[in-house]
Amino acid sequence: MPLNKEDLIKYKIERCNETINEAEEAIESKHFHLAVNRIYYSIFYIISALAIKDNFSTSKHNQQLGWFNKNYIKTNRVNKDLGKIYRNSFSKRLTGDYDDFIDFEEEKVRKDYEAMILLIKEIKKLL
Repeated sequence: MPLNKEDLIKYKIERCNETINEAEEAIESKHFHLAVNRIYYSIFYIISALAIKDNFSTSKHNQQLGWFNKNYIKTNRVNKDLGKIYRNSFSKRLTGDYDDFIDFEEEKVRKDYEAMILLIKEIKKLL
């Protein structure tokens, strides 16, 4: 049975919420690489929900980021400082996943977590 748009949006929001919890657990367990990954994916899922709402679909992370910047940051629907949170989390996730000898500092990861929460709250208002 195909999902309707509302069900898919709800699913993406649920995945976002689950991933927020995973990020928090990773931080508390001192697994900072995992926390950086989960922080990004929490944002990715909520932005995916917004994209579905707006009838935008892509399988490419860069395309979704570009779509969000074009349609929400450049139009001032979302504050540009909040937009930087998405871009920075994507960059850090790539660094953590693909670069060698990378260590993420707890204090910075905790700040990224708090920034993620701010962005997600703002996106949920738009949904």
